[in-house]
Order: sequence, then structure tokens, then C-alpha cells
Amino acid sequence: MTLAFDINCHFEDGTGCGFPAPTLYSFLFKPIFGDADGLYFNKTMLLALLGSLVIVAFFWAAFRKPKVVPGKLQMVAEAGYDFVRRGIVYETLGKKEGEKYVPFMVATFFFVWIMNLWSIVPLAQFPVTAVFAYPVGLALVIYVMWMSVTFKRHGFVGGLKNVTGYDKSLGAILPMVMVIEFFSNVIVRPFTHAVRLFANMFAGHTLLLLFTIASWYLLNGIGIAYAGVSFVMVIVMTAFELFIQAVQAYVFVLLACSFLQGAVAEHH
Repeated sequence: MTLAFDINCHFEDGTGCGFPAPTLYSFLFKPIFGDADGLYFNKTMLLALLGSLVIVAFFWAAFRKPKVVPGKLQMVAEAGYDFVRRGIVYETLGKKEGEKYVPFMVATFFFVWIMNLWSIVPLAQFPVTAVFAYPVGLALVIYVMWMSVTFKRHGFVGGLKNVTGYDKSLGAILPMVMVIEFFSNVIVRPFTHAVRLFANMFAGHTLLLLFTIASWYLLNGIGIAYAGVSFVMVIVMTAFELFIQAVQAYVFVLLACSFLQGAVAEHH
């Protein structure tokens, strides 16, 4: 099936078919080429690749011949770059510490954003970050950078103190605090970093599917009135998704910067 539902199934159409609610299979795609049991290339991989190419092409076109008085494309690109640089990186890490991370954070922000935006693009209509492997991969990159900066800045012992929240003034409860902080920083943080992005995109896409399928399913007989209401909800949810997609890209990069801010901070 190319759609997430049976186009011949309608409310009270005499066929007896029930409402084809979206399932986990709505998030699975057959390989475009390759073997599903081995190496393969599917729709989400294609969208991720296209998204990367779109970002590279956009910034290349905007800055290949930069002008003192920017044109419209350069102005948009500069606004996006400056938003991440000043609004996220500088605000979290400061200009001195944050400058070296600006290119990476800008690339991460726009990559996450466009992966989310595929959800409302015709023909694509799927947020790549709703597949858990992609947020996990991104979170792991941030995690490796975070740990690397922590131990490079403070050394092995200092790095351990940093991730365990070592503070000798805590006295008898210090061992318990260190265990909790270690578990929180080393295990929980990267997990929740990935889950936060995945869960929001997964839930948003499920709701869009639900109302879209309902609009088509109810488009028969007395159900037409309800189909109209459901279609209005599709429009509302699409607009809401536009907002959430940008917010999730912002939050993902903001959290990445906050991890790095903790890495460069002096331990007790």
C-alpha cells in the first residue's frame, strides 16, 4: 500500500470495514532497493539525504557570493545563522566559549528542522525524526562531543568530578549524590535528549494521520458532516506541527549547548 489506509473503506458503506486507525506499520517503509534483511535504502534514508543536500545547497547559494548589502536569500540565511549563534549558542555558552561550536550547532539545528518539516511536505509527508534511530544517532554525536570536551577540559579525574557532581561540602550524602548524578548525566540525559525529539514528532505525525484518515473514512453519507470537522483539524494540526517542528529543533540544539556549558564549567 502506498497510503496509510484503504481508500475504498468508508463509514457505513456496506462493506463492513472498520476505521483503519494508524499503527506502527505507518512508520515502516519497504526498501527502495536492497534487502530488508541486510543492507537497504528506504524512504526515510532518502529524505534524510535530500534534507542534507537541501541545507548544503541553500547555504551555498546564499553565501557563494556574499554581498555587503545582502540579497533576499543571503538575508534569510544570515538571519537563520545569527538566530542560532546569538539566540542559542552565545546565550548558553557565551561568545568566547561558544564561537567554535557555532557552525556545528547551526548545521544541527537546520538538519533537525528539515527532518521534521518533511512531515508536511507533499509526497514526503513523513518526519524522519519519528524513526527513533535518527534522534538516537544525533544524540550520540552530541554525547560524544560533550564527554570529549568534559575530559579534555578537566582531565580524567576532573571529568569524573564534573559528571558526578562531586562536592565535598555535601558530606555524608556525597556518595549517593555522585551515583545519582552519574546515572543522570551519563545515561538518562542522552536518552531523554533523543526521546524528547522522537516522541514529539511521532505523536504529531500520528495525530495528523488520525485526522487525515478520519476525514476520508467519514466521507460518506451522514459522515460527511463529521469529515468536514476532521478536515479542519487536519489544517489546525498541520499549522501546530509547523510550530512544534521549529520548537523541537530549537530545544534539541539548546540542550546540546547546555550539555557543553556544563562540560566547560569548573567543577567544585
